[in-house]
Amino acid sequence: MNSQAALTRMLVVLGIASLGFLAGCGGGTASTVNNNPAPTVATISPNSAVAGGAAFTLTVNGTNFVAASVVNFGRTAATTTFVNATQLIAATPAAAIASAGTAAVTVTSPGPGGRTSNAVNFTITSTSGTNTFSWMTVSVAPDPSDKFGKFTYVTHSASNNVSMYSIEPTTGTLKPVGTVAAGTSPMSMVVDPSGKFAYVANQASNDISMYTINPTTGALQPTGTVATGTFPISVAVDPSDKFAYVANEGSNDISMYTINATTGALEPLGPIAAGVAPTSVAVDPSGKFVYVTNAELNGPPEVNTNNGNVSMYAINSTSGTLEALGTIATGMYPRSVAVDPSGKFAYVANCGDFERNQGDVAMYAINGTTGTLTSMGTIVAGSCPLSIGLHPSGKFAYAANTGSDGGPDIEGVSMYTINATAGTLTSLGLIDAGYCPSSVALDPSGKFAYATNHCDNNISMYTIDPNTGVLTLIGTIGI
Repeated sequence: MNSQAALTRMLVVLGIASLGFLAGCGGGTASTVNNNPAPTVATISPNSAVAGGAAFTLTVNGTNFVAASVVNFGRTAATTTFVNATQLIAATPAAAIASAGTAAVTVTSPGPGGRTSNAVNFTITSTSGTNTFSWMTVSVAPDPSDKFGKFTYVTHSASNNVSMYSIEPTTGTLKPVGTVAAGTSPMSMVVDPSGKFAYVANQASNDISMYTINPTTGALQPTGTVATGTFPISVAVDPSDKFAYVANEGSNDISMYTINATTGALEPLGPIAAGVAPTSVAVDPSGKFVYVTNAELNGPPEVNTNNGNVSMYAINSTSGTLEALGTIATGMYPRSVAVDPSGKFAYVANCGDFERNQGDVAMYAINGTTGTLTSMGTIVAGSCPLSIGLHPSGKFAYAANTGSDGGPDIEGVSMYTINATAGTLTSLGLIDAGYCPSSVALDPSGKFAYATNHCDNNISMYTIDPNTGVLTLIGTIGI
């Protein structure tokens, strides 16, 4: 070994020894560096969008996220909000989904340590040659006093998000707040009685998106998802704000949950059997009973020949679990059930067989002790009523008629008065909405009503005459 090589080797050995000595004495820095862990991405919600759609919020679930982690949507570094070590929220701009294709979603954590995660693909679908309308449902969030509506929300099954609006308290007109991501194919939404939390049933991703509501702006903040059965289509919350229930159309059951009073998080209690193809769930105002419509389909809706029924349940006031009380017959292809504010009557919108010009609304009396229903007959509606909304006074009812495949359609919103003693409905006629009205909701003050038109991608806004219940159209707003 020449002298130069020997000297070099000696210096290296001395350097290593010095580092070891310093580290052992606490004088080095190597032992105090906390490396960021390598992030991993497990799921993203939503996982698809239509090309040319609006900006949206992407929820990324995984592990080892840190406060400085950034979500990458393709080549776009999205504005990222750290929720916790397993969830990030990314504001994804419209430009990122301007054209069809696939975007790789990754998470990058900075050094020391850190690095970029695995990729999960986000699909951006083309609208070319396809029908671009979105199935939509509308819900209204109350103010804390529950005396008037403060915000309105609309789910979109095609774009996998929720549009948010504030309500002008004098006129009832809506002002856009923006959109927020949901799961895949969101079909139904409910706001809890306190107006603090919201829940969306995502039919294709088999889960519920959970949100907190900003009390000032109405903006929804995602707080995660919880699993359901197959094809969840309807969600309801009990008046005490303790329990939630989800109708799963594919697995023929009802998912039951408790609600965390502080966070709004849903904790699963398990499922209970329903009929075939449950389509809607409602809780009575006393919080004692639950009603579920079952389509009882024997094939696709357009060829179905079965009448449906309504499953009746009692709620265990301590645990929130349901006890089956039996079923009662209703019309063909029931799609919505609602209970009047007094808890004395229930109403079911029956779409029919898609070939008739008119569907109907079935009327029931509720036994206040047992919760069982007694039929009071039916009243005609328009073509394929899909949704029914009840006035907070208990005096009026409204059904959204989306149209059928046979004959001239009778679309729009059917209006009814409710007999306070008997609970029977009397028609007030039909008012125009847009094309394919699919959902109707009223604000808690009883002054305004809103109907979503899923073929037009807009919302019809109405005022309500407090004496007659008649609706007056005050305009529409796009989604």
